[in-house]
This record gives sequence, structure tokens and C-alpha cells, in this order.
Amino acid sequence: MNPNGQNAVVSVSRDDRHRFSKPAVESIRLVAGFGVEGDAHAGATVQHRYRVARDPTAANLTQVHLIPAELFAELTTLGHRVAPGELGENVTTLGIDLIHLPLGARLHLGTDAVVQITGLRSPCSEINGYQKGLMKKLSGTDSAGQVVRRAGVMGIVVHGGTVTPGDEIRVELPAGDQLPLGVV
Repeated sequence: MNPNGQNAVVSVSRDDRHRFSKPAVESIRLVAGFGVEGDAHAGATVQHRYRVARDPTAANLTQVHLIPAELFAELTTLGHRVAPGELGENVTTLGIDLIHLPLGARLHLGTDAVVQITGLRSPCSEINGYQKGLMKKLSGTDSAGQVVRRAGVMGIVVHGGTVTPGDEIRVELPAGDQLPLGVV
């Protein structure tokens, strides 16, 4: 939870081309079953180039990428300056521990949009091309030897709507067993 008690959207980003970073914009429009309107990663089937090469007919479980702003603050203390959109995310959040949400959690963004969390983003090697040594800060192992990925989460749009910075975010946990997130 952030200090004022409200989970919120800090920034929104999109890019119509496959580039590492996405420019921040005033708002994004989420389209159910498709993703962020005008973003290169939007579509009912996979759009990430490496996934298309493996199976272009696979369902797109990575329509929306979300990262917590708290990660950027932590990276700054470790010598890496990262601003919203620079790691390729569509939505930068505040107040939500995204990587510890269970599979299927739903984020209600603003008044209409709903994104269902499908898994963790696996940091790609392009991160070190962006800033040398950053990959190591976003992926590592914990004391039990388990891989920890900190580059945000991915989701699908289950209800469309417009999302703008300052919008409140409400978390809806799935019914039943709370399953941990895997990599998508």
C-alpha cells in the first residue's frame, strides 16, 4: 500500500513498434481480448517476436505489462535510473506488490478496465543493452535457491476501458486456491 492508502496508476505507455522502451502517454485504451490499443504487443495471439517464432497461433497472455513504481525507486538506490515506460511496461503502478499476486488476480484500473494477471515477465537480455548490469538486479535467486523475477507481471484485458495516470487500482483476488505466478 502506498502512504496515502490508495493503489494507483502512476504512468501509462505504449508504442506501435517493437522497441525496448515505450513512451509515456496521457492515456491508454485497453481492449478486451486484445490489449493496449496502438501497442505493438496487442493482439489475441502472441506478438512478442521470440514467441511468434515459436508458435504464432498461441494465445497472447502478455497483452499488458505492469511494473510497480517502487521497483524504480529501489533501482535508483542501486545505481540505475529507470523511468516509467523504459522497461517496456504499459502500466506503472503504485501500492501493489505485483509479483506476489496470485495467478488470475484481477486489477480494476480506473472505472472500467480490468486486467487479469497471467504471470511474471521474464527479463530478457535486452535489459543489459539498455543499462549494463540491470538484468542482474531484475532476476536472481533467493536464499532457498529459487529464481526471483522482478521485471513486473503480464496480463490479459478482460474488460476494456481508458486508463490514465492517477486512476485508482482495485485488486480482486481469485476464488479458491491462490496459485503463485509462473513465467509467461
